[in-house]
Amino acid sequence: MMEETLERHTKSIVAPIIFIFVFTLQLFDKYLAHLKKKASVSEKDAQLRAEIKQLSKEAAALSEPSAFAQSAKLRRMAAAKERELAKSQESASKEIKTSIVLYEKTLMISKILTYLIFIVYFWRIPVAAISKELVQPFGRFLSWKTGGSVNDSVMVGVIPWLILSNRVGKYFSNKVFK
Repeated sequence: MMEETLERHTKSIVAPIIFIFVFTLQLFDKYLAHLKKKASVSEKDAQLRAEIKQLSKEAAALSEPSAFAQSAKLRRMAAAKERELAKSQESASKEIKTSIVLYEKTLMISKILTYLIFIVYFWRIPVAAISKELVQPFGRFLSWKTGGSVNDSVMVGVIPWLILSNRVGKYFSNKVFK
């Protein structure tokens, strides 16, 4: 009797632990994507953009024929700053994206290994038990490779739980990084 209670308690805590772990991996994935997107913005680039904007305004203000040479000089300076900004963005983008790509690959490998470990460890062992009424049309899918239902409850397998946790984790991580 005590073993059955302990086993049921262990099973009930496994599903949230798996979900939290999968959700954490999804958050790391979204964080890396967010860093990759933010990688192109730096203080130096913002300063160059401000200088280009200022030079363009000054060149536009000098519209008189006598100030044509000064206006052309300011436009050339703005064009040179734009080229400098493009080079700066390109080099910074390459550096940051290569390091982020390495982290993304490491994260993907760790996700795959984690999912495989969960699948091997919990193969044919129910991860959770849910009432049949709650999962009426999906009970057979959720109990895949776990033996079906027991005591009017559907036993949820590890593979369907990982799929469900992955989708819900992606949904919530999208909401966090919006």
